[in-house]
Amino acid sequence: MKKVYPSAAAALSGVVQDGQMLAVGGFGLCGIPEALIAALRDSGAKDLTVISNNAGVDGFGLGQLLATRQIKKMISSYVGENKEFERQYLAGELELEFTPQGTLAEKLRAGGAGIPAFFTRTGVGTVVAEGKELREFDGHTYVMERSLVPDVSLVKAWKADESGNLVFRLTARNFNPAAAMAGKLTIVEVEEIVKKGAIDPDAVHLPGIYVDRIVLNANPEKRIEKRTLTEKAGV
Repeated sequence: MKKVYPSAAAALSGVVQDGQMLAVGGFGLCGIPEALIAALRDSGAKDLTVISNNAGVDGFGLGQLLATRQIKKMISSYVGENKEFERQYLAGELELEFTPQGTLAEKLRAGGAGIPAFFTRTGVGTVVAEGKELREFDGHTYVMERSLVPDVSLVKAWKADESGNLVFRLTARNFNPAAAMAGKLTIVEVEEIVKKGAIDPDAVHLPGIYVDRIVLNANPEKRIEKRTLTEKAGV
């Protein structure tokens, strides 16, 4: 089966629909699938539930989808860099399911591993545990968390071969492997595509069995969230 698509729009065609749950890789703006997010915005799909560690920044990353009001609900760990997110949430226009960062990663990993739920001590005694099953193990209280299995996962990797075997680069790996594993259908944006067999099997970070579609974005913008400069005397 051919996995390489000519563009991000082509890779999303026939896949993304209104009302779906999507997982989007990245941490802040590091390792986000920039071209796929832009194509998702242009698709016009709405009423989306999006699983992502955060919601990008105003005007970039998932912030673009907030600006166009395509996201109905976010399942996130941190959303403090986006003023439009704050405005929509406080106005009651956007649903938010806050999830501790480690728990969010495990919910995706468990979903990809076929594990429907797991117990964790994280969040016990807080609003995170409200309405969830609690159970005692070895003298400690644990909260049950359901795994996440998104309809579509949008992922960023550094390199892929034509079979979808992936190599991630440094901290851009972050949530991307877990998101890729969890999705019922996974689309990956990469900076380089090589022939089958060109990647040493020992260098593969995620096998191609988890990847359905690949799109090349050789020159992503790779913005940073904040630029901080320190003035030095004599400079």
